[in-house]
Amino acid sequence: MRLGDREESGNVEDERGFGPQQAGMAISGGGLVLALVLMAFGVINPQQALHLAVHPQQVPANRQGGPPRRIDPEEEKQAHFTKVIFGDTERIWGELFQKAGREYPRPTLHLFDSNSVQTACGEAEPAVGPFYCPGDSKVYIDLDFYKDMQNKLHAPGDFARAYVVAHEVGHHVQRLLGYSIDRARRTGDPLEARRASVRLELQADYLAGVWAYYNEKKNHFLDPGDIESALNAAYEIGDDRLQKKARGYVVPDSFTHGTSKQRMAWFKQGFETGDINAARELFARDYDAL
Repeated sequence: MRLGDREESGNVEDERGFGPQQAGMAISGGGLVLALVLMAFGVINPQQALHLAVHPQQVPANRQGGPPRRIDPEEEKQAHFTKVIFGDTERIWGELFQKAGREYPRPTLHLFDSNSVQTACGEAEPAVGPFYCPGDSKVYIDLDFYKDMQNKLHAPGDFARAYVVAHEVGHHVQRLLGYSIDRARRTGDPLEARRASVRLELQADYLAGVWAYYNEKKNHFLDPGDIESALNAAYEIGDDRLQKKARGYVVPDSFTHGTSKQRMAWFKQGFETGDINAARELFARDYDAL
């Protein structure tokens, strides 16, 4: 994947290396890897994961203190990479919204490290993975997650990482376009809330593909094998794949993000068509036809 000399986003908050934050509660804001990854990493058990998927709640935060840590050169390389990709999302979505006669209010990229971080959605642990908080329009990323992608999720590659960033920005785009699962949550039906969550996550995958389509047209940033890298990441973080690895069997009614096949298909369709308008039809599709 080629970064070239494209500019980093200037809309970044970098909290790495500044010591621990206040302890409290962690909450995931619709991120790429939610309760199922917590379960896969052994942070919570399957019952807790099932509950967190529909009712985000408190997770023990890290109360370990310590002096500010030194940030190594490899991490700085990943920080630069993330800021450039985030800048790419700003430029592409800004242009697409402008063509539609709308403004694109930019989200903020917030980098943090092994300490918990305070957000408008609650206090979050790095273990929840990258996530978007609609309360403050920020994408939160602990760069150590990239190591987890390679070593624990078996999803290496620069474009796999770019897909993670683009997916979280996709949640911001969804909010601007008016897509939400709030109505499903208000019904009090856990199954319907989980199904709505699957739709939302698959749509974010689709929007990540749409972004990649236009970024490739504009910047020619992809190398051979990059799309396969993103598709592999989508496969490895499918609900069925994570559940099978974590507990040896699959419970479809507990899905919150979609199967490996669905995640791959929706990202690929977004990348192949670049049709942002189709996101509405996909979101409205019958659940069994996803």
